[in-house]
Amino acid sequence: MNETPQDTSSRREFLKQSSQVAAAATLAAAAQSRVHAAGDDTIQVALIGCGGRGGGAAANCLSVPNGRTKLVAMVDVIPRKLSLSYRNLEQQGHAEKMDVPEERRYIGFDAFKTAMDALHPGDVVILTTPPAFRWVQFTYAIEKGLNVFMEKPVAVDGPACRKMFALAKKADEKNLKVGVGLMCRHCEARGELFQRIQDGEIGDLTLLRAYRMAGLTGHAITKRKPEGMSELIYQIRNFHGFLWASGGAFSDFLIHNIDEACWMKDAWPVRAKGSGGRHYRADYVDQNFDTYSVEYTFEDGTKFFLEGRTMPGAHSEFATYAHGTRGSAIVSTSGHIPAKSRIYKGHNFTRDNLEWAYPQPEKNPYQLEWDHFIDAIRNDKPHNEVERGTKSSLTTVMGRMASHTGQIVTYDEMLNCEHEFAPDVDKLTLDGPAPLLAAADGSYPIPLPGLKSREY
Repeated sequence: MNETPQDTSSRREFLKQSSQVAAAATLAAAAQSRVHAAGDDTIQVALIGCGGRGGGAAANCLSVPNGRTKLVAMVDVIPRKLSLSYRNLEQQGHAEKMDVPEERRYIGFDAFKTAMDALHPGDVVILTTPPAFRWVQFTYAIEKGLNVFMEKPVAVDGPACRKMFALAKKADEKNLKVGVGLMCRHCEARGELFQRIQDGEIGDLTLLRAYRMAGLTGHAITKRKPEGMSELIYQIRNFHGFLWASGGAFSDFLIHNIDEACWMKDAWPVRAKGSGGRHYRADYVDQNFDTYSVEYTFEDGTKFFLEGRTMPGAHSEFATYAHGTRGSAIVSTSGHIPAKSRIYKGHNFTRDNLEWAYPQPEKNPYQLEWDHFIDAIRNDKPHNEVERGTKSSLTTVMGRMASHTGQIVTYDEMLNCEHEFAPDVDKLTLDGPAPLLAAADGSYPIPLPGLKSREY
């Protein structure tokens, strides 16, 4: 839901809290010795971005069996979100693993640096801000020698993807462990299905198809900015509605289906063509389409068809399928968990055709990805998902651009595209302008397929 002006803090309040960051640096230094006074091997954790996924990731981190993790710092640009996240974690039963006094609850765009400064090399920072900020914060985390968990997507345009590929190598050079929130890769059901497909149980893959068709999701449909709210904070609150911040609904929502389909193929598409449109828009001013349809092509010519929709009242489906020369498979059934992965003879998903099904219940992949991440840190196992996460993000961006421009877009063209949505994202301030400017009527530029060679 959009915040009302009454729910927001005034600019004066933002600036007041932002000014506390510099003073907090001294307190952060003291916090290091205080947290580690017992000389134990507790992993300190800082949460950067306190929205729903940030809170979820922090809860999973603190729930790792014998993980010995402690949350010691939290950061956001919106005070209310930080406070809600803190209270939610407490209410979920994590209070004993939280040591986040007021002086380590930071507000501001640069506050992530202060929070990371409060950690030791080898500790963990969770990056769950809108993805536009991912490369900026990841760069600093590498400099500080911190292990990182970051949410998907990791980039929303070509220039950011190139930055992330380079940063992945730097993280490897420092032997840092980095997880990317494509948690379906840690799903045991999907993992066994992948191996069965690779072993030829459904023959050669001839077709992949995926659907994420639902009602209104997140902030994909966004109304005009309320009076009294800063443009920048408004866009960050509604980041699903703005391409610079999140890559829009396409990048943020469809990436999971794209990633798991490419996993089953064990390859990345080389080109995409797509379409989409805006319907029933009323007073909504976001940059998204309501429907997306993309044909991805792999190097061997195999097709992967993707359908996305955020329209209430229409048919809903959230699933991924694979078809081969000897049979077919359901990769995921309805959402992320349970996957209920299974294999059928032929291409009709009927009980009589069922040949294999992963036993139920399934372990939660959101928790498994954290179990594997902390285990890699504790036991110095190779664990850097950034290159794969960037390829998945780039593939997603390729399909989005194909739909938004009406052109065929190749993987290499997308990687080398010079349109950077927010070139000065590392310089944003609470009282500064937003990367995207509204027109006089409060609307924003939207994709116009066939009329614009860029997305906006």
